[in-house]
Amino acid sequence: MNRAEKAALQLRAVDVLRMLKETRTYDELAETTGLPAGDLNRYVNGHVLPGTERAREVVEDLGREALAEELAARIRVDDEGYVDNSATVFDQPFLDLAAPVVANGFDFERPDVVLTAATDGITLAAALASYYGVRCAYAKKSKETAVEEFIEARQRLQSGIELTYYLPASAIDPGESVLVVDDLIRSGETQELLLDIVRTADADVAGVFALIAAGEDGIRRARERTDASVGALTTV
Repeated sequence: MNRAEKAALQLRAVDVLRMLKETRTYDELAETTGLPAGDLNRYVNGHVLPGTERAREVVEDLGREALAEELAARIRVDDEGYVDNSATVFDQPFLDLAAPVVANGFDFERPDVVLTAATDGITLAAALASYYGVRCAYAKKSKETAVEEFIEARQRLQSGIELTYYLPASAIDPGESVLVVDDLIRSGETQELLLDIVRTADADVAGVFALIAAGEDGIRRARERTDASVGALTTV
C-alpha cells in the first residue's frame, strides 16, 4: 500500500466514524468500536488520523457492519416484495463511503473496469470505479447511435420477455479484470447477462457485487456462473 492509499484508507475510516457518531455519544461509540472515547473525539473532529491498522479495522470490520445497518434502514419493501432503494442509489456520498468498505471487505480481485447495467447501478459503479481509480462501464438496453461495434448479451426471461444488453466493444479490452456490480440482485438474470458480456470480451471476472440481495436465488445463480467471489452488503 502506497502513501496515497494509506491516506485514503485513514480518511475513509474517519468518514465511517463520523457516520456512526451522528446517532451515538462518544461513550456509546467507544462501546461500539472498542476504541477510547478520547481518540474517537480526535478522529471525528479531524485533529488526528487513525493509524493504518486501526483504520483498516474500522473500514473492513466496523464499516461493513455499520453500512449494512444503515443500508437496511433505508430500504423499503412493499407488500408485493418490490424493493425501493432510491434513498441509497441517489445518495452519492453514502455510496462513496461504501466503496472502500466493499473493496476491502470482500474477496474481490482488483479490477481494471467496473461494469454495471443502466440505470440504478451506475452511481454504485461510479463510486467503486473512482475508489479503484479505474474505468466505469455500463450496458444498456439500446444501442448508442454513434457507436459501430457492440458486445451483445441476450436472454429470454422466465416471463417470456427477451432481454438484451449492449456495451460498446471498446469499453472492455481482452484480458482485463472486470468487477460486475449492481444495486440489487434478485433473480440473477441481469448479472448473468453482464457475465456473458465479460466472457464475450475475453476478459476475466474480478467479482460480482450487489448492495442488496432480494433473497438468495440471484446470489446462487451468479455463483453458478463464475468462480470469482460473489457477495451483497445486505439481504432482504
